[in-house]
Amino acid sequence: MIHYIENENLIVGVKEFGCEIASIKSKKTGYEFMWQGNPDIWGGQAPILFPIVGRLIDDKYTLDGKEYEMPKHGFARKMPWLFLGAEDNKIKFRLSDTAETRKIYPFEFDLTVTYTLNENVLIVSHEIKNKTDNTMHFSIGAHPAFNCAIGDVLSFDENETLYTEKIDLVKSLRLPDKTLVIDNENDIVITEDIFNEDALILSGIKSENITLNLNESGKKIRFYLGKAPYLGIWAKPGAPYVCIEPWYGVNDSTEKKADISQKDAINSIEPNQIFDFVWWAEFTE
Repeated sequence: MIHYIENENLIVGVKEFGCEIASIKSKKTGYEFMWQGNPDIWGGQAPILFPIVGRLIDDKYTLDGKEYEMPKHGFARKMPWLFLGAEDNKIKFRLSDTAETRKIYPFEFDLTVTYTLNENVLIVSHEIKNKTDNTMHFSIGAHPAFNCAIGDVLSFDENETLYTEKIDLVKSLRLPDKTLVIDNENDIVITEDIFNEDALILSGIKSENITLNLNESGKKIRFYLGKAPYLGIWAKPGAPYVCIEPWYGVNDSTEKKADISQKDAINSIEPNQIFDFVWWAEFTE
């Protein structure tokens, strides 16, 4: 089922399954900003990545000496969420642990996501509460896909010198080598082959925002990155969309860690504490 909120500028639809954005449409022009998930190319639209981002070595991790299996990007994107209601310009969903999730992720938690419209801005807030008596280790990331064309441009607020981590295309693990993406520049042009070696995985970004400039229509999407330590940028090569992905977490490297608490970019919450992550996007026509 899809639930909607709207104001004078935008109408936004969010699926109960996966709490995934299905549509962000202009009320003025009818333009659809969101990729519509063509399964022949990529069926996703805006999966929420939790409790890991990317892939683990052999899809496994160790916690307190016990081994668990976890699929790529975690399980939140492949579960039904509880619809908590809508009011005015706001809609809210929650995912909580179940007997099945505790078999692969032995923590009790609430993950509450709220979508809020404010003029031409969609704000997406994630609140993670640790309901376990122990320290909870996790990653979380966003993965929204926006319609675009080859030749459109992603522009950081500031000039950046950024390298992408290289990925093993079979195992989806980070390799030791890095490749220069931009050198004291702020523009990344979306080309036919920019994603031939998988996502750009960027870190050390100074800018708080990145703007997707849709050249043909003149539309813009200004995206606040939520102070995330990593930014993934990805699409299937040549596809008419791009994913802007702020991540509090990252794929495993090829170096195996003894415990998930040692995983690169892992986050931790103490019992009854809360972790907040917010991104927003401003849509200009």
